[in-house]
Amino acid sequence: MLIAREADLGSLDAAFSSTKKRLLLLLKREGPTSLEDLASALHVSKMAALKHMNAFESKGLVARSYRSGGRGRPRVIFSLTSKASPLFPEAYVQMTEAALGFVEKKLGRESVEDLLRQRTQEIYAKHRGTMEGKDLRQRVEELVKIRDAGGYMADLGAKRKDTFEMFEHNCPIYAVAQKYGEACGVEQELFRKLLRADVDATHRVVAGDPVCRFLIRKRDADKRTERA
Repeated sequence: MLIAREADLGSLDAAFSSTKKRLLLLLKREGPTSLEDLASALHVSKMAALKHMNAFESKGLVARSYRSGGRGRPRVIFSLTSKASPLFPEAYVQMTEAALGFVEKKLGRESVEDLLRQRTQEIYAKHRGTMEGKDLRQRVEELVKIRDAGGYMADLGAKRKDTFEMFEHNCPIYAVAQKYGEACGVEQELFRKLLRADVDATHRVVAGDPVCRFLIRKRDADKRTERA
C-alpha cells in the first residue's frame, strides 16, 4: 500500500500544490505506479489524479505506459521522466551551497556574486548564437525552451504591445537563491543580454510567490529604430 507522507513535502522545492507534490514524491519513491494506486494513496478520485498526471505529462515530467492486467482494459502506468530530476534535491545542491559559503567566508560576499555571474556568462556564451537573426518574440520563445530544458517549467504568457510575459513554475536553484538572492539578479541580467531587451521580475518563487513572472519589453532604442 502506498502512503503519501506529509513529512516528505518539504523535500520538493517547487511551486506545486500539496497534492501535486505528493504525486511527484510517490512516483519518485515508488517508481512506475498505476493511476488507481496514485488516486488511492492520495484519497482522491481517479479523474482528479488523471487531471494532475495530464498536466505533468504536458510538461514532459511524466510518461504513461500500459500494463495488461488479464481481463479488461490494460492499466495505465505513470512514471517520472529524466526531465523531472531537477525538481528533487540532489547532493550537488548541498555541495553548491557549501562551496558558495566557503567562497563567502574566504573572499567575501562580492566574490560569491562574481562566481554566480561567471556561471551565467558561460550560459550566455553557449546560447547567444541561437538568438542571432531572430526577432524579440522568437528570442523569447528560444529562452523559454532553454529554461524549460533546465527544469524551470517555463511558459510563454500573454503578449501585449512590445511586451512579452514569461512564467517559470519551478525553481531548481531555490535553496541557493534563498541564501544568495544575487542568484536571481544575475539570472535576470542573463535574460537581458540574451534577449537584448528590458526584463523585469514581477513575481519570484523565492519571495513566496507561486511562480516567477517576467515582463520582457523592447528597448526604447529598438522602438525608435522601428518607427524611423
